[in-house]
Parts: sequence; C-alpha cells; structure tokens
Amino acid sequence: MSYLTSSSLLGPLFSSAAMRAVVDDTARLQRMLDVEAALAKAEAEAGVIPAKAVAAIVQACKAERFDLGKIGEDAVAGGNIAIPLVKMLTAEVAKTDKEASGFVHWGATSQDIIDTALVLELREAIDALVGDLDRAIAGFSAQAKQHKTTPAVARTWMQQALPMPFGLKLAGYAAALSRTHVRLVRLRQEALVLQFGGAAGTLAALGDKGLDVTNKLAALLNLPAPEAPWHSHRDRLAEIAGALAILAGTCGKIARDVSLLMQTEVGEAFEPAEAGRGGSSSMPHKRNPTAAAAALAAATMAPQLAATIFAAQVQEHERALGGWQAEWPTFPALLLVTSGALRAIVDIAEGLEVDSARMRKNLDLTDGLIMAEAASIALAAKIGKQDAHKLVEEASKKAVKENRHLRDVLGEDKHVTAQIPASDIAKLFQPENYTGMAGQFIDRLLASIQKP
Repeated sequence: MSYLTSSSLLGPLFSSAAMRAVVDDTARLQRMLDVEAALAKAEAEAGVIPAKAVAAIVQACKAERFDLGKIGEDAVAGGNIAIPLVKMLTAEVAKTDKEASGFVHWGATSQDIIDTALVLELREAIDALVGDLDRAIAGFSAQAKQHKTTPAVARTWMQQALPMPFGLKLAGYAAALSRTHVRLVRLRQEALVLQFGGAAGTLAALGDKGLDVTNKLAALLNLPAPEAPWHSHRDRLAEIAGALAILAGTCGKIARDVSLLMQTEVGEAFEPAEAGRGGSSSMPHKRNPTAAAAALAAATMAPQLAATIFAAQVQEHERALGGWQAEWPTFPALLLVTSGALRAIVDIAEGLEVDSARMRKNLDLTDGLIMAEAASIALAAKIGKQDAHKLVEEASKKAVKENRHLRDVLGEDKHVTAQIPASDIAKLFQPENYTGMAGQFIDRLLASIQKP
C-alpha cells in the first residue's frame, strides 16, 4: 500500500499530504543518511575514527546524490536497502576523500541504520498526527459545549432508545481522540529509541567504546539510548502500530455515526458543505458523506496492517529474517491510512453542521414511545417496577395500534392518573427532563482532555 505515497489518484483520498511527505522514499533515504552522518560524528567524538574523516562523510550524506531506483534494484541481492546505500555512500565519500571512505558505517550493521531511520520516521509521523488530533479535539470540544443541552435521540441496536443531549456524543468523540493523543505522546517518548548494536547486538567492533558511541549517537539524533540493542525485540514498534490502529478505529467510529446521521431518513448532522463536495455523478440531489467514507475505508485497512506488525514480532535469535523485512512496507501504509482517517475527521470536527430542529422532530417520531422508560420509572416509584412496566407496555401497544401519542393514552388510564396527575404526565414527555447525568458526563469528558 506504499503506492499511496506517490499515487496522484489515490494518495490524496486516503492519506494526508503531511504524512505522504513523511514516508516519501527520498525522505526515508535522507533519514538513513542522517543516521550515517551522526554515526561518523559520534565515533569521531569518541575517538573511534579520525576526526578529519567526518566532513567528507557528512557532506556526502545528501539524498539527492543517490539513485533511488538503483538502490531498490540492488537491494534485491543484498536483502535490504542499507547494503547498496552504504556501498554507494562509500564511493561518494571516496570522490573527495579516499581515506575517509574507509570509515563509513564503521562498526554498524544495516539494521541499525534502517531501524533508527524508521524510529525517526515514526517520530515525524506522530508529530503530524498530533497536530491533526489537536484540531479534531478542539473542534468536537467546541461543538460539545455548543450542543450541551440540544436534545437528540440516543440509539441502541440502531433503534431509538432514549433522549440525550447531542453534546454527549460529541464530547465522547473529543475524549476518545484525546486518549489517543496522550497515547501517542507517551509512545513518542518511550518507544522511539535508538537502534545501535552492530552485527549481533554486542558492538564488539567498537571495543570498549561501544556505549560511549551509543550515547553520543543518541544525543545527536535526539533519541533515548535503550539499555541494549533491540534488533529482534519489536514490542515497542508493535505498541505504536496498535496505537495507530486504535486511532484509525476511533476515526471510523465517528465516521460511522456521522454517515448514519446524514441518512435522508435521519438528517440530523452533516459533513461541511462546499461546492463540488459529496455530489453524485448521476443524481444531482445527493449529499454523500465523502469524509466519512475515507475514514471508514482507512479504519477497515488499518487493523490488518497493524496485525502484520504484531505478527512480525516473532523473530529468530539476535537478528531475524522475514519478520523484520515485513515491517518496511507495512509501517508507511499504516501511517498513510491512519493519517487519511484523521484528516477526514478533522474536516468533520471543524465543519459539522447540526440540524437541531430535525433532532427534535426525530424525538417526536415515535409519538412519545421514546419516553416510555421515563413514564415507567415514574410509575414504579408509586406502584412497583413490575406493575409499572406492564402498565406502560400495554399503553405503548395501544398507542401504536391506535396511532396515538403515548402521553394521551396514559392520560386516559385511571390506573395511571390515580398515581400521577395529568399535568405531571405531560412533563414526563419532555425529552430534556430525562437525560440523567448527561450534562455532568459532558463536563467530565471535556475536563479529561489533556491540553497540548
């Protein structure tokens, strides 16, 4: 799915421009070269290679000097892209300093370069996602406050259940996105660590300077230095993949709700309207949920991509084959679709159109049946739960059969009016009077959001 990076047709539909730039092949190559340049500097500072070799190596570490296609073709024989890159980098350094070329990639292994470049890529990717998360959280938070008391239908099993303030749904979106925000920021600090272990994870080629070089390299790349190399331990990466899939899933949940709210028969909330958006190639009247569709597609793909990263944890001994390689195309694809899902949700969060009048109309759609629980609970306090439930159930059936409002049927029932005055029965059918702790839940959800 890495074709999304360069595809002019599908890339913009399923990913954000920022993420396409992050996972671009040239950007990935430059990160590998950045690691090589930092390695030369660290080793010179530690006295492992001559200080005079650094300038030529650093100067050669420019992505534009290398043929991406050639590296890709040569990687088939070598098994990874670092092997041909190191060979080409050595030749490039030799053009200006033959002696310095002998110190390229000193004491490192291909996996050190590829893994550390991946860590740097994930760091940039998380930063891009966090920026969009901030926007989506702010958008839904503002909408939640605006609609804190807007009465709407709460639906369970796709059916009308009880009244609720629409702000509760929106606050739930903001809080869920905020939890992923916290998760990603934590993982950026804890899971993105330097990979540097040499051929078998012992740094034997550096003698007693291995830890010194490690610490200096970590500082230059602004990455934490782990306790030891982690070549075949991929748990940190799996946790990041899980967080990305969770984010895509949250976006998918929001998109599913919005798409259902946009149905003609519901019509309570809509994606932002603009010229040329959501139209049909054959039906002029259509207003399709295009952002929701993109988010739902991404939410469908992301779990399978994350599963590949999970499966890739099963790696052999100190450095493995197969599982490691499976990560290379999978992480960019996962990052791309996750970014596409989130970009779509940002669009919705910042421009959601709410039809409160239609929400109220839909609350009245069942002629009071949506308030049956409220009537039953009020009666239960007088005559007991079982008797109250049976009485309201029979009244509900009668209301449906006679095509009448439940309020009127109950108002004519002497068993009911003996316990609840007619004036109080009317109050039971005001949706805003039966939202429980929803207002406090909205406040608590919004208060739980950690400010960036």
